[in-house]
Amino acid sequence: MYVDTAKFGEISKIGGSVLTVELMSPKMSQQHPDLPAEQAYIDHAYACLEKSRKDAWRIRDLNEANTGGTFQARYERNAFDEQLLQRLTTLDLGDAALVFGRIDRIAETPDEIESFHIGRLAVADEAREPVVVDWRAPVAEPFYRATGRETMGLARRRHFSVHGQQLQGIEDELFGEGHLGLGHDEGLGGDPQTGVKHDGTGLRGYSTLISALSRGRTGQLGDIVATIQSEQDQIIRAPQSGVLVVQGGPGTGKTVVALHRAAYLLYTYRFPLEDQGVLVVGPNRVFLRYIEQVLPSLGEAGVQQVVLADLVPGHRVGLLEDDETKHVKGDIRMSKFIAAAVRDRERPLREDLVIPFGAEYLRLRVSESSRIIREARRRYRRHNAAARWVENEVVAAMAATSKREEIDLEALRDSLRDIPEFRAAIIRMWPVLSPAEVLHDLFGSRALVRSAAQDVLKEHEWPLLVRERSASLAEVHWAESDVALLDEVLSLIGPRPRKSGRIDETDEMRLYGHIIIDEVQDLTPMQLRMMNRRSLNGAMTVVGDLAQATGAFAPNDWQDLLRYLPSKKEAKIINLSVGYRIPAQIMALADKVLAVAAPSLVPPQSVREGEFGPDIVRSSSAERLLEDVVAQTRLMMESVNSGIVAIVCPDAMTESVSAVLTREGVKHGRANNTALDTRLTVVPVSVVKGLELDGVVVVEPAAIVAAQEHGLRALYVALTRSTQRLTVVHHRDLPAAMTGN
Repeated sequence: MYVDTAKFGEISKIGGSVLTVELMSPKMSQQHPDLPAEQAYIDHAYACLEKSRKDAWRIRDLNEANTGGTFQARYERNAFDEQLLQRLTTLDLGDAALVFGRIDRIAETPDEIESFHIGRLAVADEAREPVVVDWRAPVAEPFYRATGRETMGLARRRHFSVHGQQLQGIEDELFGEGHLGLGHDEGLGGDPQTGVKHDGTGLRGYSTLISALSRGRTGQLGDIVATIQSEQDQIIRAPQSGVLVVQGGPGTGKTVVALHRAAYLLYTYRFPLEDQGVLVVGPNRVFLRYIEQVLPSLGEAGVQQVVLADLVPGHRVGLLEDDETKHVKGDIRMSKFIAAAVRDRERPLREDLVIPFGAEYLRLRVSESSRIIREARRRYRRHNAAARWVENEVVAAMAATSKREEIDLEALRDSLRDIPEFRAAIIRMWPVLSPAEVLHDLFGSRALVRSAAQDVLKEHEWPLLVRERSASLAEVHWAESDVALLDEVLSLIGPRPRKSGRIDETDEMRLYGHIIIDEVQDLTPMQLRMMNRRSLNGAMTVVGDLAQATGAFAPNDWQDLLRYLPSKKEAKIINLSVGYRIPAQIMALADKVLAVAAPSLVPPQSVREGEFGPDIVRSSSAERLLEDVVAQTRLMMESVNSGIVAIVCPDAMTESVSAVLTREGVKHGRANNTALDTRLTVVPVSVVKGLELDGVVVVEPAAIVAAQEHGLRALYVALTRSTQRLTVVHHRDLPAAMTGN
């Protein structure tokens, strides 16, 4: 379907160049004249892709058939086979579109035009001529960046609406003199056919964009490779150096932009990033399940996606604790507290150690044990690395007290290890430690906590860290705030030495060439310090929204966070100003809350109108509240057809909401490690951040606000999850921020 958009809005000349937009219209039946030719080209591209897949399988079969040879030959064959498997994974697109656009670029003269089809990955024909250009390649950049003012040499930009391998429509943007133009950059009126507003946002391919935005959710985040906008592309293609901060309000696409940036960096800096590794850190496992398909859909399956607890494996995390304790554990002063606690485990003897040795006695004096401790601290940066040296020095010092002319120190050490008094002395002076042992012993002793807290924590703070000891380390449950503390201990003591006494390189903390952190505004200083340690070269992309900060250290300015992140190069802060996901009517309600929760922040500008405004339903009694939630949920599921729906409620109400749904026979899931696998999910407000749903029922806003220190910001998060419909069900009075009173 083909129509000149000038019929829908004003026409404007832009800075000497003109941009005309021609697009699909649902009310027009005329087919774009180039559609058959473009469909044939797409079919050819898929044929070339399939041939590449068959060739890769053929090579792999030949490789597997040869199983003999030397160890080196087998190693090289396995490495080659791994690369082939990665290539085959990349070539398997599933239902994702291979080609989604084309650019026609002016060559040496205006009469010469060279065309490039832009797609998900590069495809070549049998002659090795390019058929599809990878969206990350430099030649594809104008597809995302060109405007009427800055054409970047384009004569035309073409967007495809594709379902599977079938081309359903074409949208053209024509650059240059002689064309009527739609002034994207001039703040013009909206398109009544799509609901998109051209209000200075500089939207590219807005018909294709709105088509993508209007699709129902699947329960997992999808890529936006076909509809990346200019301000998003600038972030994706930013240089790989220093810390890049992406501030983006709800619906601006900051998460998916960060994931596309990971794919772009791996494409552009394949060596060395493929070996150094790219790490993506999310706020919780529900979020990780939600985003897990984005990078594989872009051909990058090797990126590690984790929550913080995954970086300190082998510990059971899930203990709940109060906000005061979380705040103390997240404070940067805990780094000094942990250092003091480790130092307290490096102690000279209280009295001389005397051990029988044949007809004489071997002795280690208290003064000599103090010297060994001082020297070990001076020589070694990490505790465990010094353990073997301390033991050797103790053995040598004791041997020096013998009257024998020669003593085999190795034999002496082996025999001393069988003596309980010697083992006890070594454990007192310099025990081999694990992070769990240090914290378990520390928090289980008021005396040890008080000692480490001296001149670091206040009198009312350190008792919050004391807790009852478990019978064994295997039974210990750790809180999320403990993860950064375990990591801090590990950074000070290092991994445990092997039986040989040496530290194996494989046991060392993994460093990464680029780290991406989502919802970074909720990390504590200690958690930020933890991530800083894992950066190989200071290259990070951190994304978040100050308005959605609900953690113990909710910042008011990005500098509050940057002080704990790498500072080798000056950090850059980029703001995503356009909201693509949330309809303007829903955003207007959320903006009222934002104006009170974070009055200094500017909300994103929504680019589309929804069909419906938010519904506010008040229950006649507290007893009827849950019944009304069920009724409104059923209506919501009908109104969004097959879309994904969530009930977002205070954490304390999750069980009761789920119970009444079960009683009423409403099939639903719970937001846990299985994420949004059912059409209806009950989601506690504490884990809803970052998710997007077609329909959302928010329960009892006043309870959400009252449940935590930054309750209004949590409410703002809850109100900004929907792409279509929002219903608020309450019995208690709505927070004044929602009503404007």
